[in-house]
Amino acid sequence: MVLAACASSTGSSKPTYSQTMLPDAVKVPAGHRVAMETVGVGQITYECRAKKDAAGQFEWVFAGPDAKLNDRQGKQVGRYYGPPATWESQDGSKLTATQLAVAPAGAGNIPLQLVKANPAVGSGVMQGVTFIQRVATQGGVAPSSVCSATNVGSKQIVNYQADYIFWKAA
Repeated sequence: MVLAACASSTGSSKPTYSQTMLPDAVKVPAGHRVAMETVGVGQITYECRAKKDAAGQFEWVFAGPDAKLNDRQGKQVGRYYGPPATWESQDGSKLTATQLAVAPAGAGNIPLQLVKANPAVGSGVMQGVTFIQRVATQGGVAPSSVCSATNVGSKQIVNYQADYIFWKAA
């Protein structure tokens, strides 16, 4: 499912972000406004690990992201990295967040996500952010290569892209 319709342009004015096409689970509650729209472009690292409570079974586990956050014109305005998942602005302000919900984004794409922001560190654009949405995801899913006892601990890096929409109380 492609959610390009989320950012629609009206004439030559700034694009206006709409949650209309999103599943309810990842919509930001009323009383908040979009503070910043970014496009995350980077990689997600997965590590081959033994499955918890499943002797002799193995799986690729999310180990962390590393992406540039660009504005809608393609200029880098920050970074997204982890663990823990951290969104950091070029101005030095940064925050972590707690996942509230995910929703499918179509085959081969990491899920859409809604997180509740923890208080920001440092003064800057991240100050006062209440929620972050991950939408318009492309790629980023766990590798399809074998994860077994012979390659436990090995890591695979996959490319991805996603829009990160930052919200503040209205």
